[in-house]
Amino acid sequence: MLEVRNLTKRYGTNNAVSDLSFDIGSGGIYGLLGPNGAGKSTTMNIITGYLAATSGTVTIDGHDILKEPREAKKRMGYLPEVPPLYPDLTVREYLNFAAELKGIKRAGRSSEVGDIMDRTGLYGVESRLIRNLSKGYRQRTGIACALLGYPELIILDEPTAGLDPAQIIEIRDLILSLKDDHAVILSSHILQEISAVCDHIMVISHGRLMAEGTPDDIMKSMNVENRTVLLAKAGREKLGEILSGTAGVVSVDTCDVENDTVKAEIKSDPDVDIREDIFRAVVNSGFALLDMHSDSMSLEDVYMYLTSDEYAASLQREAEEAEGADKANTAGDVNTADTNTAANAAEANTAETNTAETNITGAVNAAETSTAETNAAETGTAENSGEEESDNRVTGAEAGNNTEDSDKEEE
Repeated sequence: MLEVRNLTKRYGTNNAVSDLSFDIGSGGIYGLLGPNGAGKSTTMNIITGYLAATSGTVTIDGHDILKEPREAKKRMGYLPEVPPLYPDLTVREYLNFAAELKGIKRAGRSSEVGDIMDRTGLYGVESRLIRNLSKGYRQRTGIACALLGYPELIILDEPTAGLDPAQIIEIRDLILSLKDDHAVILSSHILQEISAVCDHIMVISHGRLMAEGTPDDIMKSMNVENRTVLLAKAGREKLGEILSGTAGVVSVDTCDVENDTVKAEIKSDPDVDIREDIFRAVVNSGFALLDMHSDSMSLEDVYMYLTSDEYAASLQREAEEAEGADKANTAGDVNTADTNTAANAAEANTAETNTAETNITGAVNAAETSTAETNAAETGTAENSGEEESDNRVTGAEAGNNTEDSDKEEE
C-alpha cells in the first residue's frame, strides 16, 4: 500500500530524516515509535505531501506523492498532531465541509458523514460547536475527517497527545476498530501506546530506522537472552551442575544468600522457555524451589537502547567502516584495472616492437635481396659487354684479314 524508499530531508547541515525505507501493507496497525525530535512528524509530513523531501520517493498504491499528488491523496487520510478544526462550526457542519473539499458527491455525502460519525462515536455531539468540545471529542472529530472518503491508508500523528487516561483508552479502541478496513500508521513517542495497539513497530531515532517488526521480532533481532532467576534450598555447586545440564541453558551464576538458600541467575536461548525443565530438574533432585521468575530484558529496555546516542554512534561507525571498505575495494579494483591496463599496454608495446623488428628485418632482407639482384644484373651486363667486345675484336680481326687478302690479289 505504501512504499517509502531512501527518504532524506536536510535542513542545512542537519539531517532530520536520513535514508529511510519501509513498506506498509493493506490492513493492520503500524507504529512509528521514537523520542521527540527523532523525525517522526517530518516523515509523516513528507508521506502526506505537506513537505518535500530532499531525496527519496513515497508511493501510495502505485502513485508517487510528488508526481501524482491528487491520486495519491485520494487514498490517504491524515490527522496531524494538532487537528485543523474550525471552532465556530458544529461537528456535522465541519464534516460536511470537509467531505465537500474531498470531492465526495452531494448525493451520498450526508449518509457517509452519518456513517463516519457513528463509527467514531460523535452522535450526540454533532450539533455542538467544536470550540465547546472536550479534547477527546476534538480528536474524534479529527479522526472522522481523516476517514471521509474511506481511504485505504490512515495516518495518525500523536492521536492521544494531551488526553486523560479514560480518553486514551477510548481513542485506542477507536483505532483498533479501523485495522480491518484500513492500513493505519500511528506515530508516538510513548512505548506503551504503540505496544498496546500496533501489530508492527518501526523504531526511529536520529532520523534513521533503527529496527522494525513485531515486538518479538525486535527482541530477537537484538539477540536478547532470556534471564531466569530462582531461589532454592540446595548446595551451591550441586545446584549449578543441575542447572548447567538443562537443555537451552547458556550460563549459570550462583551465589549464597541467608538460611542455606542459593540464588541462581540463568541465561538461556531467546527461543527456548526453560522454566518447566528447570522446575523439574530442581525438584527431582530433592531440592526445595522457593521462587522462580523471568528477568529478561523488556521491550522498554530494548527501545531505550535503540534510541540511545551510544547505539546511534555504533551504527555511524559501522557505516563509516563499510564506506571505507567499499572505497578500499574500489581503489583495489582501480589499481588492478590500472595494472592490467599497464600489462596490456606493455604487451601491446612488445607486440609493436616485435612487429617493427620484423618489419625492419623484412626490409633489410628485401634490401639485401634487391642489392643482390642488382649486383647480379650488373654482373650480367658486364659479361654481355665483354662478350660484345670480344665479338667486336673477332669481327675486326676478320675484317683486317679480308683486307690483306684483297690487297694481295690486286698485286
